[in-house]
Amino acid sequence: MQTRIEARPLYLAAQVRDMDRRVIAEGGEGFWLMRQAGEAAYALLRARWPRARRLCVLCGGGNNGGDGYVLAALAAADGLTVQLIALTSPDKLAGDARRAFELAAEAGLDVLGWRDELTLDGEVMVDAMLGTGARGAPRGDVASAIAQLNAAGRPVMALDVPSGVDVDSGHVEGAAVHATLTLTFIADKLGLHTGAALDHVGELTLADLGVEASAFTDLVPMGWRQDAQQLAASLPRRRPSAHKGTQGHVLVVAGAPGMGGAALMTSEMVARVGAGKVSLATDAAHVAASLTRFPEIMAHGVRGGADLAALVTAADVLAVGPGIGTGAWGQAALQQVLAVGKPCVVDADGLNLLASHAAETRRDDWVLTPHPGEAGRLLGWTTAAVQRDRRGAVIALQQRWGGCVVLKGPGTLIYDGERLDLCPYGNPGMASGGMGDALTGIVAGLLGQLGDPARAARLGVLIHALAADAAAADGGQRGLLASDLASYARRLANP
Repeated sequence: MQTRIEARPLYLAAQVRDMDRRVIAEGGEGFWLMRQAGEAAYALLRARWPRARRLCVLCGGGNNGGDGYVLAALAAADGLTVQLIALTSPDKLAGDARRAFELAAEAGLDVLGWRDELTLDGEVMVDAMLGTGARGAPRGDVASAIAQLNAAGRPVMALDVPSGVDVDSGHVEGAAVHATLTLTFIADKLGLHTGAALDHVGELTLADLGVEASAFTDLVPMGWRQDAQQLAASLPRRRPSAHKGTQGHVLVVAGAPGMGGAALMTSEMVARVGAGKVSLATDAAHVAASLTRFPEIMAHGVRGGADLAALVTAADVLAVGPGIGTGAWGQAALQQVLAVGKPCVVDADGLNLLASHAAETRRDDWVLTPHPGEAGRLLGWTTAAVQRDRRGAVIALQQRWGGCVVLKGPGTLIYDGERLDLCPYGNPGMASGGMGDALTGIVAGLLGQLGDPARAARLGVLIHALAADAAAADGGQRGLLASDLASYARRLANP
């Protein structure tokens, strides 16, 4: 019997603040939660940097600053030297943040107001400047403090969110703290796991402060952070009676003249994750290379749409786009794939052709796998607009085009119209040609076996990212090639 592995729920900042308010309304105390946050942060800091004797703590004017004041008070009581810097005058503090400041004052700490000429003095820096409610680019003293903090070259612990990072979207509008470690409170936040935020968050840890987020059943998580253990719980074992006809026949339509590499990489991945039969429709010039490298793949040279008709009819699942170009060959290939009405995976030039030649198309049985540039073309947005709001973009893509959409990039998002999943795996070594072709093949191979586009997309993204991490662990990130993922993908598909 398989054990269900739940992904970690991800929330928006407003939802977490709502949890905070409800705990207080039910008899809790806001300052108690602030004390809990400061204590959790100080305990983690001491565990991570046990030899540090000097801290620099930068505090803003809200509850995030209050958390920093509590941490500073605890550090002082513990005999550490603390440089405590206020980005907002203590005279302007109110409520729990004021009480936290008074706690630090009672511990004997002097507070320095921010000045650009200040020298930050600490073996470890603590960022408690901007909390989850901050939006837009930091300005004034906070922007200056962020610049100096990043230039100091010392480890930084961020409380709840690195200052300057939009905790809902992951977007960074201007300057943002480059944290070594981020401790986020009460519940995990979506924006800490995707987009530009990944350059700033560092190692991420959650302290729930005794608040059980799942108890607030009316606050539906905005997304779910995937867990590697989901593979073992989600991929079915093959029955003893299985044969190639029961594991899906996938046709890869890829590789216009001069672009055969994409066709080979995609086809190999389809086979490596377990499709029963793999056919390849490609330009005739690439058939010999395919037969030499992968004799198990049935390669067919095609000159245009007429040559494809019988091939798309015979297959169960189609993968189209890698290396097809946007000329006559690619247009004919996409037209044939869409006309047959079978489950399919569309990537690369297939997506560009959708945007320019099939704008009225919408389907429920396909998986689209755009990178931000392709996503922008499908939506009529700029690439920058997609990256500013990756969650909004993937939802808009699915609403416009249907099916299941995979928005690739740091913190890949998968959305099927009901559930948003986020993949926390993968590495910068994947910034090389062919990685998208590999993902197309993995998703198509799983779709042939599972028959469910959303499930194939979720598991395909997970296998792809974990395979890249395993390959990078063995050989390093630089020089990581898409074809390196094949053997690792096969192992991961057999948990």
